[in-house]
Amino acid sequence: MGLIETAQTLSTRWEIIVQKIFDQYQALGRPILDYVHIIFDDVFKIFLVVTVIASFLFLVMTIYVLINRRKEQELTGNYTPKVTVQIPTYNELVALRCAKACLNFDYPKDKYEILIGDDSSDETISDKILNFVQNYPIMKVLKREKNIGFKPGNLNNLLKHTNGEFIVIFDSDFVPPKDFLKRIVQPFAHDEKIAAVQAKWTFINQNQNLISILASTILNVYHYVTLPFIKKVRQISFLCGSAEAVRKSTLVRLGGWDSGNLTEDIEYSIRMLNSGYKAVYLPDLTCDSEVPYTPKDLYKQQMRWAYGVIYSIKKHFKKILFNHQTTLKDKTCVGIVVGGYLLAVSLAGLFSFGFLSLITHPPEPINWSILIYETLRNIIITSGLLISSIVATIQSENSRKLLPMIVSSFSYGLITTYYVNKGIFKAILGRPMHWFMLNKKGNELVGN
Repeated sequence: MGLIETAQTLSTRWEIIVQKIFDQYQALGRPILDYVHIIFDDVFKIFLVVTVIASFLFLVMTIYVLINRRKEQELTGNYTPKVTVQIPTYNELVALRCAKACLNFDYPKDKYEILIGDDSSDETISDKILNFVQNYPIMKVLKREKNIGFKPGNLNNLLKHTNGEFIVIFDSDFVPPKDFLKRIVQPFAHDEKIAAVQAKWTFINQNQNLISILASTILNVYHYVTLPFIKKVRQISFLCGSAEAVRKSTLVRLGGWDSGNLTEDIEYSIRMLNSGYKAVYLPDLTCDSEVPYTPKDLYKQQMRWAYGVIYSIKKHFKKILFNHQTTLKDKTCVGIVVGGYLLAVSLAGLFSFGFLSLITHPPEPINWSILIYETLRNIIITSGLLISSIVATIQSENSRKLLPMIVSSFSYGLITTYYVNKGIFKAILGRPMHWFMLNKKGNELVGN
């Protein structure tokens, strides 16, 4: 009986101690938490408003593009200037697949050359590329002693050896069609202010798995919604880094590519715009390519792109804002390109502060009907990007993958948002980031 009484006494004392702690929490801690909860809830509402606005922008662009969907004028003409095709590569045998496609262009053979910028650290791959090139006088390999400045550093080196009036650039995993070269140069014949032309990307492996479906969806929104919208309202475009053509004289005049930049395409597009030049988007000229098919590669790609875009905007921000040569519409178009990253930041804030608001809420039974209603309402009013993704998926003739796309968006897509924000804030804080090499299915196919 003594042990039982002792245990009861200890239990009673413990209850008293716990009650005192709870009473102190109620008296002091709860008011503090209530105040913190109000702050978190208000910040959540601010992010919700920003997310709704950004989502509405995507919805407006999508509707506008659908309403104004007209057949593009066919690119015809006999303009055949001297062209240099550039294929920058690093440890990728798939560059040979791209080179073979370029050899098959139905373009006068005496009017174009092919330069492969081989930055490979693997000598076995370099030897295979060199052995292939030796069979074709139209083709050369240029190899640097040091891989300085990533892809734009490679492109600047190729620029020194370029004989063409125009430069057509392909990443190593791209496979252009036979008529690509003769079609992409035609806009240059009509306007000296056209300094670049961008073709639409299509994807060989978009249905490989949930990752490739998500990766292609992200790019499809850009190529079926964002760029067509900008083209229709302003008749300009932004470069995408591959399947693009640039006027050599303008590139040289503007100082070449920004060595070390992780998105040299966007950076050069902004410089062109600020200098009174423009790029043209050709939605009917397509070029096959590959998208990431592993989670790690997708996250790295999106983080690098986010970093590069924000770094470039940060670098040119004052000139974008105050340059009198750049119209308000031009500035708005730059804002539209950045809009997707604004949405990523607002979504991250929405999730973070929504969770913090929830856990600091005064203890009470969960009202499931209100919780479900508010959750569904918030999803609906912030679903502009999802609607754009659905439309872009249908436009890319891949409607049978709508359900996997939605599943991937609400699973891998949420993780991707974290890495996009990581890239954005690294750029804002001035932290360095390196170039990430991605796995390409074509490397396996060409290597076998």
